[in-house]
Amino acid sequence: MQGSANLNVMLKAARKAGRSLVKDFREVENLQVGTKGPGDFVSRADTAAEAILKDELMGARPNYGFLGEEGTQIEGKDPTRRWIVDPLDGTTNFLHGMPHWAISIALEHKGEIVSAVVFDPAKDEMFYAEKGAGAWMNDSQRLRVSGRTKMIETVYATGLPFGGAKYLPACLQDLARLLPVCAGVRRWGAASLDLAYVAAGRFDGYWERGLQPWDIAAGILIVREAGGFVEPIREGQDMLADGNVVAGAAGIFEPFANIIRDREA
Repeated sequence: MQGSANLNVMLKAARKAGRSLVKDFREVENLQVGTKGPGDFVSRADTAAEAILKDELMGARPNYGFLGEEGTQIEGKDPTRRWIVDPLDGTTNFLHGMPHWAISIALEHKGEIVSAVVFDPAKDEMFYAEKGAGAWMNDSQRLRVSGRTKMIETVYATGLPFGGAKYLPACLQDLARLLPVCAGVRRWGAASLDLAYVAAGRFDGYWERGLQPWDIAAGILIVREAGGFVEPIREGQDMLADGNVVAGAAGIFEPFANIIRDREA
């Protein structure tokens, strides 16, 4: 895919930040397991990656706004455009030495995501999309959502609330309704990659509550450009504002979404 100038800026920034994170990731196994040391180390890795992304993206487009997971927020001179960035989605995986985490970059224009990148440096998989131009992985692989139409053959991804989070009861109810009618549910710990995997047909669908804009902004566009559907769990809500999302392949989206929304298919 021949991307726009903005997309090329995003791809370059993701690769540069990815190199920094991979270097830090190799050091994780040398850290003593404990709360303070590894946690502080990962926080520094996260912050350093966001600084790289900010420098690359804002250096190329200094008038755009910037919203970052690590707290960086810049009001741009161009109020219609902003970067939405998660420098390390899957921090807990990173901390535990599990190679499943990603960099997520979205470009928002007039309230709509128009370009998106989700980069998995550990596996060297770059997922990206632009509005109207399809979704792709690495240099030339076009992404398509799953073609499955039978619920019993489908596999889904979600995030399980931790630490007594308020969405735990709702998630347990979701699982009680979904597990009897599907082939399985996975919890891999990185929302951006869950959405990218839906786009690639690896998962048939994904849902989660209580997310942040930087968790899902890029993935939303990638799924849609791969032929899938992404909607708020409660219809009429703003996904980026409310953080409650359900996504899936076209052939199973309606029955799947109905289960998550707790109504008859």
